[in-house]
Amino acid sequence: MNRIVIFITLFFLGFNGFTQEDPKIQATKLFQEAANLKIIPSDSLNPWKIGGIISVNGQQVSLSNWAAGGNNSISVAGLINVFTKYKNNKITWENNLELGYGVIKQGNSKSWWKNDDKIQFSSKFGHELKQNWFATGLIDFRTQFTNGYNYPNDSVYISKFMAPGYILSAIGFDYKPNERFSAFIAPFTGKITIVNDDSLAKNGAFGVQKELRDLNDNKITQNYLKHREEFGAYLKFQYQTKMMENITFQSVIELFSNYLNNPENIDVNWSTLTTFKVNKYISANLTTQLIYDDDIKIQRNFGEKKGTSGPDLQFKQALAIGFTYKF
Repeated sequence: MNRIVIFITLFFLGFNGFTQEDPKIQATKLFQEAANLKIIPSDSLNPWKIGGIISVNGQQVSLSNWAAGGNNSISVAGLINVFTKYKNNKITWENNLELGYGVIKQGNSKSWWKNDDKIQFSSKFGHELKQNWFATGLIDFRTQFTNGYNYPNDSVYISKFMAPGYILSAIGFDYKPNERFSAFIAPFTGKITIVNDDSLAKNGAFGVQKELRDLNDNKITQNYLKHREEFGAYLKFQYQTKMMENITFQSVIELFSNYLNNPENIDVNWSTLTTFKVNKYISANLTTQLIYDDDIKIQRNFGEKKGTSGPDLQFKQALAIGFTYKF
């Protein structure tokens, strides 16, 4: 295509020039002008940008007569983190999908225990108001694939698909000084928590209204709810960078304050992903996630509060090595 454009350009330049000047002089000028032509790749005109990471990791530990003790184990985990970005004139549209799932088997157990489970999709649409500032709307959805258990008890589930499920919609302003950092500030945000399971909803799991009973354990007229609505302010900070030639880092911090109930209790969701690239297809991924939600009651199994239930800090960290494809 580019050769055709150059040929047509040379043709018209030559046609115009040869009618006015000596052919030898004009030919020299033609080659000089052709050498100065800049060819613009067609890809640079595409407003869409698509990329992401697909990773499959595994770990196996085998112990025989090991004096220090321990258990044989095998684990498998997968991660998909893909994005699409659109930018044309003053319009931007960013979409991100993150899927994660992992299982582990220990000792002589025949059961596989889940150690990672995540579905999250977010979409952000903006219109530039002035340099680096955008009027923006955001929708975020998250849940999990399969049932979750408080291991080693794997007979009674404590979570499942859409229990919980979170839907967040926000309107505000997005500050993006460069491709690496953005700060989304939304003073008008709605958040819906869904617990699409009767047994979990009856017990008030994940902050929904539980079933009310009197002292004789008789159900009161008011029924339990399978959803909970909140309205408040939302902040989302995103940062990504290439720390070294083979190390990339990205971090997302989300903060939410409910105007209608205890606005001083701020929900926190902070996740990071660090990728250490060995070669084109082999790399290590370090992921962390920190969550605090005052409405989620945690069954505490460690420390001074062991055996009690209440809001507490949740933290997850995973280091995996395996196949990674980045595009």
